[in-house]
Amino acid sequence: MTFANIIGHDRQKKLLRQAWNNQRMAHAYLFTGAEGIGKRLMATAVVRLIFCEHQTGCGTCPGCRRIDHNNHPDLHILEPEGSFIKIDAIRELQKELQHPPLEAPRRICLIDGADKMNPAAGNALLKTLEEPRHDVMLILISAHPEAVLETIRSRCQQLPFARLDQAMIAKVLKQQEFSDDECRILASLSEGSLKKALGSDREFYLEQRKALFKAVCTLSPGSVVPMLELAEKWAADKDQLEDLGTVLLSCYRDVFLVVSQGSSSLLANTDLKDRIVHQAARESLSSIQHKLDALLEFQHHLRRNVNRQLAVERLLIRLVQPKAAL
Repeated sequence: MTFANIIGHDRQKKLLRQAWNNQRMAHAYLFTGAEGIGKRLMATAVVRLIFCEHQTGCGTCPGCRRIDHNNHPDLHILEPEGSFIKIDAIRELQKELQHPPLEAPRRICLIDGADKMNPAAGNALLKTLEEPRHDVMLILISAHPEAVLETIRSRCQQLPFARLDQAMIAKVLKQQEFSDDECRILASLSEGSLKKALGSDREFYLEQRKALFKAVCTLSPGSVVPMLELAEKWAADKDQLEDLGTVLLSCYRDVFLVVSQGSSSLLANTDLKDRIVHQAARESLSSIQHKLDALLEFQHHLRRNVNRQLAVERLLIRLVQPKAAL
């Protein structure tokens, strides 16, 4: 993976190239931004640039090929085991980093999911950050930098990454031979993440999205039992809950667009236009804003690991009941 292969993030590429050309690379970086937007790809491109025998990231020299095959002795990759990165993993890494590099100009460690370090692991890593060897570089990667110890953040050069533009994602999807409607839908639901747009959940976005929106639209304020049954069904699928919220937010955003008499060309769910227009006829600007707020609150609750069943039940009640009834 080289800079040229990475979609977008031109500013970050420029800054890193300049630092490399001027021999001013930091000893520790913290790459931040949403999941699946290219942070790890950029970190790998940095490693390849430094380890390349021609200092270009050529892709053909032994150093580049070892990186591609994940067997370079001077590259260390640390990821969560289960839910956390534990102190034992940090201590093992520190033992490795005490030795000079074997082949490359320096040893480099990628810590992907740096926010998953438990407090003991984070505090242990501080020693390496406070007393860095000249031939060691750390690149921490996190979608939730606020969960990284402030003392760690302060010792890293932070480089934020923005979500990718929808048009850029749609262009890549078009090259993968998706239809125009599929490109529009997946780009809209990807939340700026190419990984999400091309990932295993795309079938969920393209097909199950229709059933999800229909299920909510057909509920009525008095349908308590069906509502609870639907909440139980959705809450049982833990891995899809976040995507479920994204799908519904996209559909109700389209409803808001119709209610506010926006251009139909801006609709993301073009294949659901009839149902969206039908739902919009039942809404006011106030009611649809109330439902969008409910969906944003739902996503916030999921990130805070609240009770899934209760979160879904509250969401459905707010999506179905008139605002005044709550």
